[in-house]
Amino acid sequence: MKSLKKTLVLLLSATLVACAALCVAGCGGQQASSAASSTSSSASSEATEARGKTLVVYYSATGNTAAIAQAIVAQMGATSFAIQPAQPYTSADLEYDNPDSRVSKEHADAALQDVALAQETPDDWASYETVIIGYPIWWGEAAYPVASFARANDFTGKSVIPFCTSASSDIGNSAEKLSQAAQGGEWLGGMRFPANVNSDEVRQWVDDLGLENQNL
Repeated sequence: MKSLKKTLVLLLSATLVACAALCVAGCGGQQASSAASSTSSSASSEATEARGKTLVVYYSATGNTAAIAQAIVAQMGATSFAIQPAQPYTSADLEYDNPDSRVSKEHADAALQDVALAQETPDDWASYETVIIGYPIWWGEAAYPVASFARANDFTGKSVIPFCTSASSDIGNSAEKLSQAAQGGEWLGGMRFPANVNSDEVRQWVDDLGLENQNL
């Protein structure tokens, strides 16, 4: 009888030890799984944060450039920043055929082309890796407020893609002049859109850029 009891005690002890081992193994597996999940989540978060964002910067005198910029923003899920002169241009200011208008005087005197801006640098500027910059063409050049924006900001580490709007003028060397005025950045080839551009043309251009949904 004593021998039987001793045997039962030994069997019970062995069972308890086995259960404890299984419990430890199971808990360890759960902890390892949790740690792996945490590591995976962290890596995913870092990848998301590392993905470049796109900013669409534009100046629009009559609304044509703004319409294209907003179409690009809507398609890409990008952020936009409107360049605003500290002293906005009026309709009278934009009378190119009037030698006494503001733009005519600025065209005649390069010292007047450094247009003060209401805000020179967009919020969170450093976080954007791609900048699409749009502007109307004035006398073969980017509108003066855009040149002021280029001079005021450091584009180092950013890819810059210009586009312009005009009735007849091509983009010419307007983008090249902006790149010379700016601090750093990789300035890529630009695109000219007419005032009456078809939305499909804008959409196709954005598709060709391959930057869709960078900000999503």
